[in-house]
Amino acid sequence: MLVLAAGLATANKIGIAAVAAVFITFALVSSFVAPRRWPDFPGRQGLSVFMLASFALFGAMLTAIVTLAVEPAEGEAHAGAGTEAAHQTIDVRETEFKITLPSLSEVRQGKYTFVVRNEGKTQHDVVLEGPHATGKSRTPIIQPGAEAKLEAALSTGTYTLYCSVDDHRKLGMVTKLVVG
Repeated sequence: MLVLAAGLATANKIGIAAVAAVFITFALVSSFVAPRRWPDFPGRQGLSVFMLASFALFGAMLTAIVTLAVEPAEGEAHAGAGTEAAHQTIDVRETEFKITLPSLSEVRQGKYTFVVRNEGKTQHDVVLEGPHATGKSRTPIIQPGAEAKLEAALSTGTYTLYCSVDDHRKLGMVTKLVVG
């Protein structure tokens, strides 16, 4: 369950948590607090109200899970995205000691192929780190003049691309990519 919850958007997590908090609070108060204060709780007069409230909160919890515990399908998530391709390519250039991305006005969620070209004189690679990247996380070592591809699905967030060869990252071979 925790693995499934980790994949949900923050707003969905908050919605489910809020409904769960109300449901749990009602259950605890009606089980422990109310009987101490009113020994005959819920009594003859209040039993129907108690049952109605219990079923209403249970229904609210089920509705919250059914509606909020799902993410939109990929096609729905990109509705209104215009003519956005289902799979896009981003050209990445590496030299000593710099990683260059094309000037992208907006990067949306989706599947991407990073075509990494080593235009330098030494070996390089690219490592992709980010909050929700799925797919390969690094290229193999790329010889000077060669290229490699890295395929990943990116969700909203900030991703870091860097060269993991020796201390190239410390020398400036690092860049950010913002999706969303």
